[in-house]
Amino acid sequence: MTERMMADRRFKSGVLAQVAAGLEREPRRLVAQATFIRAQAFVNLGVAEGTIGQGALEEVDHDMATAQERVRSSLMMNPRDSFLWLMLYSLVTAREGVGADVLRYFDQSYATGPYEGGIAMRRNRLSLSAFPLLDESQKDRAVAEFARIVDSDLTVEAGLILTGVGRQYSSQLTNGLESVDVGSRQDLSRWLSDNGYKMQIPGVELPDRPW
Repeated sequence: MTERMMADRRFKSGVLAQVAAGLEREPRRLVAQATFIRAQAFVNLGVAEGTIGQGALEEVDHDMATAQERVRSSLMMNPRDSFLWLMLYSLVTAREGVGADVLRYFDQSYATGPYEGGIAMRRNRLSLSAFPLLDESQKDRAVAEFARIVDSDLTVEAGLILTGVGRQYSSQLTNGLESVDVGSRQDLSRWLSDNGYKMQIPGVELPDRPW
């Protein structure tokens, strides 16, 4: 389940709530195990995500508070969990907004897992959603991370980021692609063109289209 959640997969309604209840009934001796606590954190994260937009505000806030507590508990046992640092950032910002104290969770995610592909895509979207609030080094890091996504040939994912949450920063993101493999840049340019977007990628000629 944790692997599916890290890959941003979804579960049927109510499934994770049942799993969370089952984990609560496990013998207390298991709670000392780091893997068990991490599993609890992931399951409660899924429950919180599932209630957003579905349940009452009080229920949503309760589920998010529970998930936040579980994530903190897991990070106390394994402070090098890049994904959970990112989730802690996401939870706190959803409940309290973005601030300097919260951005340090983001920094921890980068510090502990700078090159983890699945995490990078989610993290890049979150960083671009808070882009105006980032300092220059954090902005540079977000641009560099986007370039690594393109360089890893995650073309569709990069295209969706560039035309979605990153669209208003597209010039900064595309300018950061100069050192990316030319084949990867061409693939991104082709994807953009095929999907009706006209964006100049460094070192790549815009394809001729009759329209």
